[in-house]
Amino acid sequence: MQVAESKGLPKLKYHLLPRTKGFTTTLQCLKGTVKAVYDVTLNFKDKQNPTLLGIVNGKKYMADLSVRRFPVEEIPDDEKECADWLHKLYQEKDALQEQYEKEGCFPGPIIKPKRRLWTLLNFLFWATLLLSPLINFAWDVLVSGSPLLIIGFMIFLIVASVAVRRLIGVTEVKKTGSSYGNVEAKKEN
Repeated sequence: MQVAESKGLPKLKYHLLPRTKGFTTTLQCLKGTVKAVYDVTLNFKDKQNPTLLGIVNGKKYMADLSVRRFPVEEIPDDEKECADWLHKLYQEKDALQEQYEKEGCFPGPIIKPKRRLWTLLNFLFWATLLLSPLINFAWDVLVSGSPLLIIGFMIFLIVASVAVRRLIGVTEVKKTGSSYGNVEAKKEN
């Protein structure tokens, strides 16, 4: 906030100030190799924060994605003009986020991609290829008829499942995010 004030830029509520020097340098290096720059904003419905453990447990997360395309030719070449363009873009992103917070959706047409059979076939192919040795081993254990071997294998599967979930749970961050721009969070600290 202090940097925005010192540079005479509007304060952003939901975003950090963009790193204009890095952006302009990167853009100059990419001219001729890329055709466009994409601005992507992702929000999850009901302010849910997806976690790896939630995904492993099969929890569904619904998300909205706003994508805008800017042809490289339309972005100014001059460093100062490019920096101004980027600051304006971030002001628009902040306004877009504000609108999403109020209405629960992005403005404009809603596009829902169709489910594709290819995605399912691709998943099934790789799952079959990678899991076939484990499935073959499990089948061999079951047809062996040895109760001790079957019980041992079942215990191994349960312990492995619990261990993976515990390891994923340990990596989760409990803090809800940055307190950047949040006056109340700064007062609590």
